[in-house]
Amino acid sequence: MRIRAAVLALVFAVACNPTGNPPPSPEPLAPDQTLSFPIAQDLADFDPAMMSNPGDVDILRNVFSGLYRFDARLREVPDIAMGQPAVSADGLTYTFRLRTGARFSNGDPITADDFVYSWNRAAARQGDYAGLLDLIAGYPAVANGSASQMSGLAATDPTTLTVKLLKRAPHFPTLVGLWPFWVVDRNVIAAAGEDAWALKPETLIGSGPFRMNARSPGQSMDFMPVSGWYGGKTGALARVHVEVVADTTAQVAEYESGVFSLIGYGRQALPPAAATRYTSDAKLKGQLSLVPLGTTFWAGFNIGRGPFSGLEAGRAGRHAFSTAIDRKALADAVCNERTSCDVATGGLVSKGLAGYLGDGQDPNVKFDAAKAKAEYQAWDPTGSKVKGLTYTYDTSPFNKAVCVNLQAQWKKNLGVDVGCVEMDRKTFFDQRNGTCAYPLFRQSWAADYDQPQDWFDYLFVSGASSSGACYSNPNLDKLAANGEYGAAGYLLVNDSVFAALLYGVQQYLVHPYVRGAGGNALYDNYWTEARILKR
Repeated sequence: MRIRAAVLALVFAVACNPTGNPPPSPEPLAPDQTLSFPIAQDLADFDPAMMSNPGDVDILRNVFSGLYRFDARLREVPDIAMGQPAVSADGLTYTFRLRTGARFSNGDPITADDFVYSWNRAAARQGDYAGLLDLIAGYPAVANGSASQMSGLAATDPTTLTVKLLKRAPHFPTLVGLWPFWVVDRNVIAAAGEDAWALKPETLIGSGPFRMNARSPGQSMDFMPVSGWYGGKTGALARVHVEVVADTTAQVAEYESGVFSLIGYGRQALPPAAATRYTSDAKLKGQLSLVPLGTTFWAGFNIGRGPFSGLEAGRAGRHAFSTAIDRKALADAVCNERTSCDVATGGLVSKGLAGYLGDGQDPNVKFDAAKAKAEYQAWDPTGSKVKGLTYTYDTSPFNKAVCVNLQAQWKKNLGVDVGCVEMDRKTFFDQRNGTCAYPLFRQSWAADYDQPQDWFDYLFVSGASSSGACYSNPNLDKLAANGEYGAAGYLLVNDSVFAALLYGVQQYLVHPYVRGAGGNALYDNYWTEARILKR
């Protein structure tokens, strides 16, 4: 009987594992499942309605949640929502069905009324990202304080939320996964006070898989898994410890002594010397991973006035100034061995995000000094168009280093003297965005969410609030309105509207015994994915 049982067990194992290979052994987990990492400064705000720092969002998306969340591949997946919303024929009304049994970390049930409360509260408090709610009917009245409820929000029953928009917006479902749309517990806020509830662990109540259980302001925070979390398993971790360490060199020293599991969460960056060491040392480089960070840097041209103005009249000049830049030389000068940034070759939207055109798809970044000089001289044979030309940037060592490098390249490759003009940040943005004051200027964009609309509507459609270029092209406006962002991206390239320079890079320094840590162009991995192996 024992032999027969053994044979049956073998047959069963082979049937379940047709490759014939032994099944993988389970990971040997360490007894202490504590994930620890540093941040350079304490969180600015713990209230989803007021958050504006990407590092704060990265940490607190483990504490709060909403209708949807974004997975490791930046796909939007249901969280408290049950599947995708039903959308009316005119595209203005969205109906979201909520799962039953969802609860806050203190056990309070979550209903559609909680979303109505949370979204109205975010609109009324007018944090930096409250404008993401402005598509909802009634938003202006709540934003200016003349009403307390958006007319476009309604809870038709405990598990049904209806939202009426002011205009069609295919990107709206992406927005509702973001932090101003996270749900908060109105009972807790009412009891603890509007300005106090988010400051203490016992009242910082969310609906995510973790909750804060200890905090020393300006020093440290501790989090623990939520028992019985509605989303299922919270992973292997028993504790997450976040420590405020302003000195990044000290962060690395503590990482190397085993105090920290990793560096990089909360959008933390390594000091340049450490990043270089971990990149160049064969024994260490396996601990450092570099992923695209959803940021693009470029040289902006004023299309409205000045030497580069006019879609056609200034195109050759813009193209010449762009192709006269050796991006590899620029990256070598300012990107610290490519650990903080890298060459931009795929258009406006940075690598790792929807809307990225693909490696090498922007011909304007192909360096050719001889052709660039010939094109420039044919466009401006006497040099009168660019006489006294300046490149303006807001004060920072990085922006200054970029300008100095570009200045030298334009002199060498075009024979043109370009002055570097440094401005304080407020004046720079007021003049660049408000009046398109600069003929040639520093520009960048860090994605708020993975939707090309976030780039085009703020930067390049007619009247865009953060343009600086005074670019206006009805063809691009139409493409953007229809959600044809790939075609819109190629149109910008064809018009030579901007000289793409660099894409941002996020660094993760992780011990070999830590698994599941890392991130993508916008977010760190959820803490539910991390685990600590036996050493």
